Amino acid sequence: MVCAFGSGAMVHAAEPGTATPVVANQALEDEVLELSHKLRCLVCQNQSIAESNAPLAIDLRNQVREQLESGKSKDDVIDYLVERYGDFVLYEPPFKASTMLLWGGPAALLIGGAGWLALRLRRRQAEAAAQEHLSTAERDRARALLAGDTPVTADIPSAEEPRS
Repeated sequence: MVCAFGSGAMVHAAEPGTATPVVANQALEDEVLELSHKLRCLVCQNQSIAESNAPLAIDLRNQVREQLESGKSKDDVIDYLVERYGDFVLYEPPFKASTMLLWGGPAALLIGGAGWLALRLRRRQAEAAAQEHLSTAERDRARALLAGDTPVTADIPSAEEPRS
């Protein structure tokens, strides 16, 4: 930050009356910001190092800046940070054996849930079809109820009587 103010003061001294740029190399800062959005802050929850103001995030941004200034590519910087902190530092972890559950888990849950729902609906349909078939005694009782007669059969409990 002192460096940024120092370089800004030099630019300001060179061209009086013009706005002072915040950083000396805007292209480098754009790359640092782009890369910082892809890297997770290790001490914050759900923040990238670009969004976090934690001291560790500031140190990581400075490391990214220093490595990009030294001529390393973005992939080199990411490889260095992954080697040092593991895949957790990446917001989008790579697809490999250790992250297979992370990538395939939601699809497996969706397929499993859809399969369970289909099985449950099929069983429910079979149960409903089985209930549609009344015995002869149940059918006679239903006809008697519809006709207004009192049912004669005592072995079939009525709807009002509690079942034991």
